[in-house]
Amino acid sequence: MLKEILGAALMAASISTASIAADSKPTDPQIAHIAYTAGQIDVTAAEQALKKSKNAEVIEFAKTMERDHKAVNDQALALVKKLNVTPEGNAVSQSLSTQAAKELKTLEALDGAAFDKAYVENEVAYHKSVNSALAKILIPSAENKELKSLLETGLILFKEHQIHAEHLASMIK
Repeated sequence: MLKEILGAALMAASISTASIAADSKPTDPQIAHIAYTAGQIDVTAAEQALKKSKNAEVIEFAKTMERDHKAVNDQALALVKKLNVTPEGNAVSQSLSTQAAKELKTLEALDGAAFDKAYVENEVAYHKSVNSALAKILIPSAENKELKSLLETGLILFKEHQIHAEHLASMIK
């Protein structure tokens, strides 16, 4: 449990640290890549949960994560295509991917209730981290109004995900 929360906290720290280390705010192409990467991480985690979980509430939650994050990522891809912008890989998105791969491996080793509990607790921590990064770094740094609007809409949805995950976590013992 602590390991999952630590993993998500490290992801948040990597978002903050990479931005601060660069001593400048991320560019719109970097923000697009970070946001897409964060969304894809949650899609992949949901797909893993759909394969491993037998808990109806966890499965329903995972279906919601998969559907919503795919939808936001599809909107993001449509926007970058419309704006003729190429998302730019960066240290933050690379760090997110690395940490997520480690977390998926940790979760893969778990089964049953232990998996469900770890998956949901990780979703709580991950959404807290991503929501914080959106609110404090990505949205304020976005220069394009349409990108900023998409991020703001995503933040509203992802805050709901966090509340849902917290509620689910309180039910899974």
